[in-house]
Amino acid sequence: MGAGIYSYAPRHPTEGPSYAHPAPEGHLASPACDWAVFVNLAGRVGEVRRLPAAWHTPLGRGYMLLAAMSAAFGLSQFASLAVQTNYFADVLQFTGPQFGYMTAIREIPGFLLIFITALLYRLSQQRLTALALVTLGVGLGGFVLATGFWTIIPWVIVSSLGFHTVLQTQYSLGMSLAEEAKSGRVLGIMAGIVQAGALVGTAAILLVFLAWPNAYHAVYLVCGFVALLGAAAIVGFPHLLDGKPIAAQLPRQRIVFTRDYRYYYLLSLLDGARQQLFFSFGLWVLVSRFGFGVSAVSLVVIVSTVVAMLFSPWAGHMIDRHGERRTLSAINVAYIVALGGYALMNDVWLACLFYVIYAFISPFSAIGAATYLRKIAVPEDIPPSLAMGVTLLHGTALVVPVVAGMILNYVGYQVPFFIGCGFACIAALVTLRLDPVRQRSAARVAIDNAKRGMTVAKTGVEVEPT
Repeated sequence: MGAGIYSYAPRHPTEGPSYAHPAPEGHLASPACDWAVFVNLAGRVGEVRRLPAAWHTPLGRGYMLLAAMSAAFGLSQFASLAVQTNYFADVLQFTGPQFGYMTAIREIPGFLLIFITALLYRLSQQRLTALALVTLGVGLGGFVLATGFWTIIPWVIVSSLGFHTVLQTQYSLGMSLAEEAKSGRVLGIMAGIVQAGALVGTAAILLVFLAWPNAYHAVYLVCGFVALLGAAAIVGFPHLLDGKPIAAQLPRQRIVFTRDYRYYYLLSLLDGARQQLFFSFGLWVLVSRFGFGVSAVSLVVIVSTVVAMLFSPWAGHMIDRHGERRTLSAINVAYIVALGGYALMNDVWLACLFYVIYAFISPFSAIGAATYLRKIAVPEDIPPSLAMGVTLLHGTALVVPVVAGMILNYVGYQVPFFIGCGFACIAALVTLRLDPVRQRSAARVAIDNAKRGMTVAKTGVEVEPT
């Protein structure tokens, strides 16, 4: 990286200072200014005419392209999931055990993601994302060719590979749009846009199937096409670092698995275990215990999606403002309350309330883990470390739901949720140990010290060492 001007940006007192990366010579606009302009433009309908001006800046173009990709990704993925169970049962004639087998098969690409991305480490993040969305689109389109359990497996694996790759790269791209202190807010906004796409897709599915109850093939073809549109959008995403344009993407490692990032790995593992338990058995409880039909389940899912869409940006802002330790500790306590309440409540309205509360707090975990990683890692370690996190998170899907399902044969439905409370308790203890400044890797400390030295040399102002 060439010489540039570094700025000191104080964060929460418990987390210490943040040193911005250098701005390329000749680039005068700050990320904070570009960010404010973009939010104001996007938030005011009367100023939509000014969006073309934002498009001509690398940062504004980056926001727009990532937002378009996120919306397309959310719509294609979640609209296809909305009809998947019925498609497997009504068209492909799945039996009960085959649903369980397919769940495990679908998670295999997520578990293998670290090795897949290692093979493609020379691709830029935007091209890798575009390739993943093409893979997702091809996989979803291939669903129409399946005639049974065995013929759907290749297309499930292909689409799952694309889906899990985007899960990792969207965070890396999002964090490149802003300085470290604003990472959570950006990731929260993009998560909200994904949920908005999911909401549009789910609502469209409900309307389509009211008119055409057997429109499965058309839905999968449209979802595949929308994924391809997302791929076309993200190809033009500019190379950015801390919201500033750079000539090319920084080189990255093939595989990163180091003790320096152990708390990030633990958070990913525990988050995956808890998440898999809830999403494997949450809706099942509403159906089996409270007798929910398709319409009632759809309504709960839509309400949960709206809540996640509206509050994801706020979740990211809270992480930026209060830090990962405080925010994630409180969120894990909230998980215990939500999961425990869901298991113990006999009232259907309270059960729905706890389901929605879980949906409200769930965006915090992934965003907080990603922003914590950014504060302790060097830039070239972040993409492969995010891939390792996705691998660990989805590795639990191959074990936890199966074991919990076996236990469920002998105990009440409440037990899997109590196990989830246990995972949340452990995660709460882990988050209390988070200290991004003290837990920076040696390479990150060296970079920060070099930046501080350059600041002193340029300004003559002594910056307090960390």
